[in-house]
Parts: sequence; C-alpha cells; structure tokens
Amino acid sequence: MSSLIVLAAGMSSRYGGLKQLDSMGPSGETILDYSVYDALVAGFDHIVFVIREEIFEEFQKKIGSRFDRKVKVDYAFQKLDDLPESYQLPSGRTKPWGTTHAILAARNWISDSFAVINADDFYGRDAYLRAADFMRTIRSDECAMVAYPMANTLTENGKVNRGICEIQDGLLTGVQEVLRISYGENHKISGEWSDGVQREISESAKVSMNFWIFPKGFMGILKDNFSHFLSMGINDSSECYIPHSVDTLIQQRKITCRVLQTDDSWFGVTYPEDKSTVMSALAGLVETGRYESPLSISSI
Repeated sequence: MSSLIVLAAGMSSRYGGLKQLDSMGPSGETILDYSVYDALVAGFDHIVFVIREEIFEEFQKKIGSRFDRKVKVDYAFQKLDDLPESYQLPSGRTKPWGTTHAILAARNWISDSFAVINADDFYGRDAYLRAADFMRTIRSDECAMVAYPMANTLTENGKVNRGICEIQDGLLTGVQEVLRISYGENHKISGEWSDGVQREISESAKVSMNFWIFPKGFMGILKDNFSHFLSMGINDSSECYIPHSVDTLIQQRKITCRVLQTDDSWFGVTYPEDKSTVMSALAGLVETGRYESPLSISSI
C-alpha cells in the first residue's frame, strides 16, 4: 500500500481561518483536492489525514467524503497530550508540538513506507510522481524529500519559515531551519538563521516544503527522536520540526536522504492576501488543460 500522510491539523493563525477547507479552485476546489488528485494519479492508494478532533465532522464532510469511494481514507487526531511514555503535558501548554509530532499521530495507520505533505501547499504533479517512483525501491536506511528553489516558495505578503538544504551528490547532508524569511531591499531574500543573525539567501537555494518520503519502520525512529527533543527541555514555544529531525538522523548516520528536485509549480497560503494569488495560479492550470473543472476524482 502506498500511503500519503496529509498534515491538516494546523491552527492557521496567520491566515485567519481553516485554510485546509477554503475554496481556491475555479469550481470551489480546495488545495487538498488537487493534492489528493495528483497523488492518486501517481499511484497512491491510502490517505491519512492528520487533523484536530474538533474539526473532524466538517473536514470529513467537505474533504474526506470526496475521496473515500476512490481510495482508502483514515483520520488521525493530533493531540497535545499524545506524548511518549514518562512525559506529561506541561501545564498551560496550548501550542502544537510541530510536524514531527503531527506525523507520529498517524503511526497506528501506517505499516509500510509513506509520504508526507502539508494540507495547504500545492506541490505539482511531478512531485507526487517522483515520490511514488522513489517509494518503489526505497531501502530501510534511506528517505527522500522534494526540493524547490527558494524563490518559488515565497509570498510577497509576509514572512515565512523554510528548511534550507545542503546537498552533495544528490543527498541531503543537512537542513538549516531559517525563520522569518522575506524579500527586503532591492528584492533580496533574507532570513533569521539559527544563531539569530539575519542573512541574505540565494533565490536558487533548495528548500524543503515538507514533502517527505520515509521507509517502513520510520515511525519508531521518529518516536525516539521526539523523545530526545522532549528530554532536552521545553518551553511554551518549543516545536519539533521534521527537517530538524531528519537533519539529526543524518548527522548520526542513521539514514541517508535523497533530494528529489522538481521544476513543477509550488504555491501555498500563509496569509489571507495569498488567496488571490493561489486562485489565479489554479485558474491558469485549468486554462492550460492541466486540470479539469470541476475536478473529478472519479475520472482517475
């Protein structure tokens, strides 16, 4: 079974609403509709939506019900108190634990290799085709990520966080989580690095947009990594991001990570102002014949 985990439990605080459920396509499609459509075309046959329990009914009605007759659909709830043994939820903690924790929420529904995406990102069909192809021969000691040029991932409407990749011979050698990235003077890109210093970033720098492919048994490795994160001490804003988890495992020589580079389109919604840009991009893909409108899963 080729499983795709969709991380859809985000709070969307900067966007101001549940962007996972927001209509973006010409016929009211969500970004998720296009993501699942492309995944099915690529050969995925199992979708696990990681969501918050309180949005389950609305999410299942608007999103899940569109696909459950075509593909196996499961739901995993990301809960703050779902922590490894011997750890308890700190008093007053309300902030999610990050993407590593979100992936672990789906552990009971995954028994083989799997891919991971964000619910509110449009990755382009080529990314799913490359991921599915890699999964056919994936080894237990390797994973992969789809990489995009930095310039293809930014918004003019605010600052974003990105995992900047260090690559050698097609393999990921490290990931730098850079915060508050945006265009500045003379349209130059810069962001805050781990040492707190603001530095310029190349437009062609390859970045992770949270499209990952992991081998069978990787949930156990992630659980150990998340336990280590908790053991290092936490505060109200601490989050365990998957790029950091993968970077740690690479440095420990526990895994190698192939970088799958694509020139296909990527876009997403971080701020309310991004919606019009995304809607125009999707309309353009429909006009060029890349997608039909309305999008029909039954036609696959």
